[in-house]
Amino acid sequence: MADQKSRRRAPGRVPVIALTGHLGAGKTSTLNHLLRRPGARVGVVVNDFGSLNVDAALVSGQVDEAAAISGGCVCCLDDAGGLDDALRRLSRPRLRLDAILVEASGVAEPVTLARLIGRSGTTGIRPGGLVEVIDAVAHFRTVDLWPEPPARYAAATLVVINKVDLLPADDRDQVVARIRDRVRLRHPRVQIVTARHGRIDPGLVFDTAADGDPVDELPLAQLLRDQNREHHDHEHARAASAELTRAISPSMLIDLLESPPAGAYRLKGRVRVHGSRAEQGFVVNLVGSLIHIAALPDPPPVGELVAIGMQLDQAAAQQRLDAVAGTPADEPDTAGLRRLRRYRTLST
Repeated sequence: MADQKSRRRAPGRVPVIALTGHLGAGKTSTLNHLLRRPGARVGVVVNDFGSLNVDAALVSGQVDEAAAISGGCVCCLDDAGGLDDALRRLSRPRLRLDAILVEASGVAEPVTLARLIGRSGTTGIRPGGLVEVIDAVAHFRTVDLWPEPPARYAAATLVVINKVDLLPADDRDQVVARIRDRVRLRHPRVQIVTARHGRIDPGLVFDTAADGDPVDELPLAQLLRDQNREHHDHEHARAASAELTRAISPSMLIDLLESPPAGAYRLKGRVRVHGSRAEQGFVVNLVGSLIHIAALPDPPPVGELVAIGMQLDQAAAQQRLDAVAGTPADEPDTAGLRRLRRYRTLST
């Protein structure tokens, strides 16, 4: 049996993922589904307009601490202090969280929320994406009412067209296609998935340090999963990966992050490159179009690159990753290092 240490997240900045959507779109259902991910240590920020059934998850250790923001919608605060305070509490190293989820109220503006997270003064976090949940049934009566698509689409890294099972069977494909077209008019490259009851693959949203629940805590979350098998009723994301046994070209790495394989929503890994004096190690993360690069204390002896996406072209992705892994890079690549360090500076 795995011990407690095996499930701990490696030190680093905790990704903060925002969940947005109009009232009744299914944000809380999506959040509760994500909380059922085995082994996840997740912090949750909710506001007073929302209600979240996290009692069982809190007992089982699935949620380490829930931070409620008073004063209403996080985007309507006079400053980001309320949100920053919550993020500081949840990003404390002793909690060793895999992710922090921020469930915004139905009246929250996603663009503003994304800005608050991106400009937060909390040093232990990084933006981890914004998931916009759409009510497929009511969307064109509540949100998308004007000739121009809503600006909120532009802030999203992942759009979930929810409640597709409630659409009339004869109109389902047409309505989903219409929503997709409207979203892409505002945000051509955003990832779009469909869902029922907010059931999306948690692997699209965050990583966990273990595949099972901790052995020293009440396995209530596992019992909930066993009793409610429908909560695992979702399509699984596709993935491709490559092992990195030597230093790689920073130019090829940045090219990969700036122009990822078709269908890739996330791209992550640990890499080493030749610096001007010695090898250097970095951890890289791509979510949608958000690129985050941080330095590692020591270059990893063996690194990896992983691409994840619902519509990932696995063959093409594998070819791209293998090309990065297999291309000799025995000398410093000055231009590539400048590009890599620029992203590292932007990430901090």
